[in-house]
Amino acid sequence: MRLEAITWDRLAERLAERLVELKPADGSAWPRVAFDGAPAARPGDLAERVGEALRVRGRSSLVVGTEGFLRPASLRLEYGRGDAESYYGGWFDTNALWREVFGPLDPGGTGRVLPDLWDPATDRATRSPYVQLPPGGLLLLHGPLLLRHWFPFDLTVHLLLTPGALRRRTPETDHWTLPAFERYEAETDPAGTADVLVRADDPRHPAWSG
Repeated sequence: MRLEAITWDRLAERLAERLVELKPADGSAWPRVAFDGAPAARPGDLAERVGEALRVRGRSSLVVGTEGFLRPASLRLEYGRGDAESYYGGWFDTNALWREVFGPLDPGGTGRVLPDLWDPATDRATRSPYVQLPPGGLLLLHGPLLLRHWFPFDLTVHLLLTPGALRRRTPETDHWTLPAFERYEAETDPAGTADVLVRADDPRHPAWSG
């Protein structure tokens, strides 16, 4: 796939221009967008930039990170702190994401979304208030391993790191997660299935598929 060099600011602008016209395929009133990538690729930063670019264009959006939907430590660390299999399949509370984020944005839903549920630092519920997303407002969900869950996204953006860049940019204490991303690439092929591909090996000089 041919990739075009771009700045992060320009990338956010181009994506926002595309999202302004995005219509949900299932008749929902709220387009749902994935920013998928390993933590080292910082997909949340791009989601925030796009949210700001949408705001300037008069479009509401809600940025939600899956780190706010981690399962309690007693569950996600059941097999130890360095178990890649648990990270791949058991760290994130996908049931809560379906219930609190995607369910309210289904056709005929309320638009009342919970932006986060669990604080991993305190290992307690965040007790955050619900956010009312108006019709036409966009959900910008960011996090790792997003494209393996069959979430009803209307547009998917994958931030790609080569294996070498992923290892370099991942803190050594988190290198135990790397086999989970290798498995994700093999089983899901996010670079081949995402609607938009962003190569982020050099954080100063991204490139994208346009």
